[in-house]
Amino acid sequence: MTQLEWSEAALLGLDRLRLTHTLPADTRARIEASAAPLAHFPRLGPELRVLSDGGELRFLIGPWPWLVVVYLFLEAEDRVVIVSTEDGRAATATITEQRDAGD
Repeated sequence: MTQLEWSEAALLGLDRLRLTHTLPADTRARIEASAAPLAHFPRLGPELRVLSDGGELRFLIGPWPWLVVVYLFLEAEDRVVIVSTEDGRAATATITEQRDAGD
């Protein structure tokens, strides 16, 4: 079973998002519940990019329809690391930048 982790940057970003969007105190638990299927299906989210070290940058939506959870799947280590949580409606969202880079 794949292990779910948070990067330090993702936790800091989540704290910032909680303040700017007035999200509930249990936001992290809600995100982890949305990401729980990754323990069995780590490639569940659409791929954004394959990294040179073999990691795969992917994303999920939830627990709210505007929240993008960007994660890194490290198959060799059997780990999923949440690297960012973002408002997908924002022009600066990672998901927007990755799509534009591929065009």
